[in-house]
Amino acid sequence: MIQSFKMALKSISGNKMRSFLTMLGIIIGVMALVILVSLVNGTTSSVTDTINSLGSNMVGVTVSNDYGDPVRKEDLDEWVKRPNIGYAAPIASGSMTGKYNTTSKTVTVYGTTEQYFTIKKSELSIGRFLKASDYDNHTNVCVISSETAEKLVGYTSCLNEEISLNGTKFKIVGVLKENKDASALAAIMGSGNLEAYIPYSSHVRLSTDTSNYVKTFYLSAADGFTTDSVKTTINQILLERLNYDEDAFTVQSTDTLEDAMGNITAILSILLGGIAGISLVVGGIGIMNIMLVTVTERTREIGIRKAIGASRGAILRQFLIEAVVLCMIGCAIGIFLSWSFLRLVSVVVSSLDLSFEMNGTVVVVAVTFCFLIGVIFGLYPANKAAKMKPIDALHYSE
Repeated sequence: MIQSFKMALKSISGNKMRSFLTMLGIIIGVMALVILVSLVNGTTSSVTDTINSLGSNMVGVTVSNDYGDPVRKEDLDEWVKRPNIGYAAPIASGSMTGKYNTTSKTVTVYGTTEQYFTIKKSELSIGRFLKASDYDNHTNVCVISSETAEKLVGYTSCLNEEISLNGTKFKIVGVLKENKDASALAAIMGSGNLEAYIPYSSHVRLSTDTSNYVKTFYLSAADGFTTDSVKTTINQILLERLNYDEDAFTVQSTDTLEDAMGNITAILSILLGGIAGISLVVGGIGIMNIMLVTVTERTREIGIRKAIGASRGAILRQFLIEAVVLCMIGCAIGIFLSWSFLRLVSVVVSSLDLSFEMNGTVVVVAVTFCFLIGVIFGLYPANKAAKMKPIDALHYSE
């Protein structure tokens, strides 16, 4: 076995350029498999972190058909009295033109209440959150994201400054801490992260829909309860309210989003892995072709070895090991180049707080698959060499 391995290395090193070109298909296939799956996993990890930053016990509800009995802020105040519901907050959003002095930006404006920030576990950089009195008095105050402060106002310590939202002045009472996960996701999606939060009652006055109905709201689970129990409770409440029409509303939690992201990741990994697998198979076909050429070139050697007593198994093993070694060297080069590429990408996107690490499972799959390709596609040339009769091999070489 060791002798066959040494002979394989000698044969490969004797034709370096041909061996490299033969391995190129395997190298590209391994890089495709490792890099694509690692990129998907890295991006998914970032998105999952962003989902978790939204609040680990948050339940979002959207009502699409109220059947003439719309949800109101007073209903939410009543529902939070249930033991398993911790907080409830309405939410409405829309894109508005934000202005500060001569600077103008498109800002996503959210109308909500003070409990929203508790549900989302938001943190302040400076100032305060919205208060109940802001909602009751329709106060024109706002809490803005750090990016809004930097890009619209020009600096983050901008308490008591006034910005204009669709022509209406709002006083800045708080600036949120930067959410790196949300910023990274916004960069990936090609969207901005300019946000402003105003009292729900003030948002109603700014929007075209002047009704005080709540179409979307968030709930959180009380201490000692799970989001599943909150989903069950709100499902029952809305079914009874909306004629038992399950299509009249949707209820989602961060757990649902994580499960959906996991399923998407699994599907993408399988699809991309399949594409890369095809590349590896093509590389295996290239190795088989070169091994057939090698067998033809070494026909005389095969004849001499058989004439002096080499068994069929020894010949088969020699060429089979050569095919496997060729595959495994290509696999090793592909894994090294993949690691180098992922490190480079991680450095380039480090400002987005993204990291792409090589997936150990994918590496094991790549190594195993390359070994099998070497065996499968090397078996035919090796068997052809092993079946040669000494006299025919010696005669062919003359």
